[in-house]
Amino acid sequence: MVTSDHVKDAPAKPAEEPYRYTYLMKTWSIEKSPPLQPFTHVDASSRALNYANPRTFLDSANVVEMMPAFRSEVQRLNLAELDGEGKDQLALNVACNGVIVLHNQQDFINWGLKFYTEWGRYFGPLHAHPLAGHPEGYPDIHLVYKDANSHFNTMDSITTTVWHSDCSFKLQPAGITAFWLLSQPKTGRDMLYTTQVLNLQSLSPTMANFLCTLKAMHTAVNSMCSKCSGMVRQEPIETVHPVECHTRLQVRKLYLLLNFFYDHVAMSTDHQVRIKWEPMSVVVWVRGTTAHTATSDYAHLKAHRHGARISAQAERPILALDGLKMDD
Repeated sequence: MVTSDHVKDAPAKPAEEPYRYTYLMKTWSIEKSPPLQPFTHVDASSRALNYANPRTFLDSANVVEMMPAFRSEVQRLNLAELDGEGKDQLALNVACNGVIVLHNQQDFINWGLKFYTEWGRYFGPLHAHPLAGHPEGYPDIHLVYKDANSHFNTMDSITTTVWHSDCSFKLQPAGITAFWLLSQPKTGRDMLYTTQVLNLQSLSPTMANFLCTLKAMHTAVNSMCSKCSGMVRQEPIETVHPVECHTRLQVRKLYLLLNFFYDHVAMSTDHQVRIKWEPMSVVVWVRGTTAHTATSDYAHLKAHRHGARISAQAERPILALDGLKMDD
């Protein structure tokens, strides 16, 4: 039997600590973005090719290769303290590996907004996502946020898996990208990445050569027409990384071929990695050589997930076939 004395003696619940990252909550701008200005992109990884050893930034780190040709996990490397040469080497390592997961990055995550933008700007002009929320005054930082009251878009599909590379319609899309979580569920919401280099290399020579002759239209007219300019762009199906010279698959709207390519990307698990988030981890990848998807499998947990991303713009896609022309 529970008496009033028992109730009075029950220990009070400890007060919740204030959320540390309130300065990284979403805001939205109602102003249209100005037209993007073309620029000559110099890939940071190209500078690392001139170094005697372009992996010295990993000398004190512990590196685990999670796949033979795609994705590394790195411990004991402070991403925030990399100098220019270290960032160049990081860019080359990401270009070679596709995705790198760096653990225990408290400094990088906690040094704040100004640091994020300075770090990203080393690799090129910052990419601003035209539809996503951002911290007030920092439109170049892309935020993701879900809490117990959030809705998950499952109305139009039986799965929330959507393989994509971000904002491909821009003339000079994002290149190197860093993403990290500030708060996360205890389990779930893993990220999956696929290498478009291996996806292309696994096709028959006949199919690969055929793709070299095709172009695709990239557009965001339906979703972003009120937010930005430069919404339609033509691109060859195959493009080349400016430093590594890997040819990679760039597929969007080819209709009859699309189902084959989408199935190829989705079902080629030998070309994919699944990243289970750990606190204070940062994932770095190159948009042009990878595609990714989140797994929205934690809605029933009513959990809090809050993350941030910084991206630098890169080159206009480089033609894989000599003589193929793109319309401006």
